Amino acid sequence: MNYNNLPPLPQANARQATPYQSEWSLSTYMSQVMRKVYVKMFLGLLATALVSLFVAANPQILMTLGNMILVLVVAELALVFTLSLAINKLNPAVATALFYLYAVINGVTLAPIFFIYTGTSIALTFFVTAGVFLAMSIYGYTTKRDLTKFGTFLIMALIGLIVCSIVNIFLASSTMDWIISFAGVFIFIGLTAWDTQKIKEMAQETDEINAGKLATIGALSLYLDFINLFLYLLRFLGSRD
Repeated sequence: MNYNNLPPLPQANARQATPYQSEWSLSTYMSQVMRKVYVKMFLGLLATALVSLFVAANPQILMTLGNMILVLVVAELALVFTLSLAINKLNPAVATALFYLYAVINGVTLAPIFFIYTGTSIALTFFVTAGVFLAMSIYGYTTKRDLTKFGTFLIMALIGLIVCSIVNIFLASSTMDWIISFAGVFIFIGLTAWDTQKIKEMAQETDEINAGKLATIGALSLYLDFINLFLYLLRFLGSRD
């Protein structure tokens, strides 16, 4: 999926503070929640990478699944919307399983990039993406600046990006494709910082019971930012065979 990002993360029940709760304990709790977010996101990326490599190494599997590409894309969309819209109704274990299922399916749909770009350029782009993502996520977590208005602008820009991408399918304009690629890189760089700040703010208001659900939906949000940023950067850094 090239252009998906989550709608606003669902609100969980407020975390009840006690008279004995200190700023240190709240900070520790937030760090624990954010650690769960990043661990799930990393495992999702790992699952995607391993599945992509496996499918790419077995062309027969890719050819078989290639005939089901539309079904796989629909399944991805269904999983994203199910997680983002029904997260509060899902059992935490079910929500986690759906996230990893999405990561696996996405690994299948991304496998063809190994036949388009060299393995070296894909690896280079991945490490560049990881560096940019880390920097922007740290910024989103530590900045005191409210990124809400900035995030609203990015969501509108993302919608415009999707529309332009659909239009360019019919126009097949190389110039527009480059413009879309540049815009995509900057949009998902910004979304990484915004989503990180939003997850952090929700962690402050989420109780221990709902922390698992927040970790899953937060991991999915950042996972999508990472994957989309990687794909747009690959257009510039990827070398074709």
